[in-house]
Amino acid sequence: MSEALIHHLKFDEEGLIPAIVQDDRTNEVLMLAYMNAESLGKTMQTGETWFWSRSRKALWHKGETSGHTQRVADIRLDCDGDALIVRVRPNGPACHTGARTCFFRASDTLVEEAQAEPDVRAGEAAAEPAPPELKRPNAQVSLVDMPAMELGILLQDLFTLIQERKDQRPEGSYTSYLFNQGLDKILKKLGEETAETIIAAKNEEKKELAAEITDLLYHLLVLMAEREVSLHDILVELSRRAGRPADPKYGQK
Repeated sequence: MSEALIHHLKFDEEGLIPAIVQDDRTNEVLMLAYMNAESLGKTMQTGETWFWSRSRKALWHKGETSGHTQRVADIRLDCDGDALIVRVRPNGPACHTGARTCFFRASDTLVEEAQAEPDVRAGEAAAEPAPPELKRPNAQVSLVDMPAMELGILLQDLFTLIQERKDQRPEGSYTSYLFNQGLDKILKKLGEETAETIIAAKNEEKKELAAEITDLLYHLLVLMAEREVSLHDILVELSRRAGRPADPKYGQK
């Protein structure tokens, strides 16, 4: 079966084919990933989705670390044989952010994210520009009046941007620089930001402390992305400690 299917497919010059993952029950589009002949073969052999990571140049089994596997119900190819639809029964959220689907962002957020490229921080090397700030709300809206949900959306958007930097590694991005340097560099920066937050907390300048906490949060999110810990994982743990289950609308099935 797999050999017959692979024979009818048109892989690109890198031996890859886009695979649209769709919920077999709801028809909701969950994610877009890429397969090569080997990952497609493993998908059909195991009954769970396997893909090819273009950034890591390696096979990856969806849900291997998170447990959010996808049981394959059907695989369909388009009329040209250069794209696949993989219909699945998901065991939890599809997105690394904890969202049920990767397609949860409105198009009007893309302009703001594109403008989130960092500047060079004074006192640091030019090759290590400052991290992007959390996107600011409308200047007419007070942070005091902003609902907690809005702050959560800002964190979600930032974490999504960080994950995109991890996957795509664009040049000139501080986030790409951290991922390229690896875990030890990320931990070093996290330690530095922790120390700076402690120092700022000893002073009376509230604005400075808020800025340092923001930098610390950013580097924590980078660490989470590096170690494949999602915001959903944090929500589940916080809910457990609060003695109540996580709200299912935040990605829990």
